[in-house]
Amino acid sequence: MAGILSLLLAAASPALSAQAAPPPPAPAAAPTAAPTIGYVDQADLALSAPVAAIVTIDRATRLRDARATGVAAGSTRFYVEADVATLLKGTGGLASRVTYLVDVPNDARGRPARLRDRRVIVLARPVPARAGELQLVAADAQIDWTPANEAQLRAILTAAAAADAPPAVTGIASGFSVAGTLPGESETQLFVQTADRRPMTLSVLRRPGETVRWAVSQTEIVDESAAPPPRDTLLWYRLACGLPRTLPPTIAAGADAERIAADYQVVLDGLGPCERQRDESETPTPAQSG
Repeated sequence: MAGILSLLLAAASPALSAQAAPPPPAPAAAPTAAPTIGYVDQADLALSAPVAAIVTIDRATRLRDARATGVAAGSTRFYVEADVATLLKGTGGLASRVTYLVDVPNDARGRPARLRDRRVIVLARPVPARAGELQLVAADAQIDWTPANEAQLRAILTAAAAADAPPAVTGIASGFSVAGTLPGESETQLFVQTADRRPMTLSVLRRPGETVRWAVSQTEIVDESAAPPPRDTLLWYRLACGLPRTLPPTIAAGADAERIAADYQVVLDGLGPCERQRDESETPTPAQSG
């Protein structure tokens, strides 16, 4: 009897041990790849482009001599024929097959890049009276497609199409600063000039013993819910890339000019730099000639 009981316990032990063992840890999630183009650079291109589309290149013909005038050293101009996969922006639609010219950097060996079957994002304008023919808004307005590049572009276009989309910022119109009842307490408000004259207000609040707080409101009144814009959003882009680095003389020369200038610097520091990696002098790629 004792021998049978020992055998039963021995047989049961592995099963009990397996039940008590903790489950293996879940595999770590793969990191999400970042966009290959910065937010500012993509916003510059997207906001200036009447057409944004994801296309697959079917043919890419290398152009030479007179048809490649102005191509930068180390690049090659191609005549591209591509099939449209997704139209992200474009009034009046777009043909299912498009053509355009593009200048592409050569590969590491100095040879023209291979474009056929490549999926890309194009930011362009339609050529008048030529269905399906596009002109890139800049020489680098063909961007490699990645999920992250597409997601960032969609976010920019969605924000720009919203009814409350922040307008382009053109300067600072006026401002004032009021001292509080306690030493070191003050509030500054700056009224932002915008391209369509819609209101936008910056406020900076100082209180003794507290961190200086600033906020932006897309109205003339700054309420308690106002806050700084998150980085890499359209409102952040409008401010970071549109505000002047210094205040206009009419504001900088007032009685509270020193405090206003200091508070304006708080806003600029909070926004951070408008970082562009691409050449701001990029010009549109030439349209195809008849």
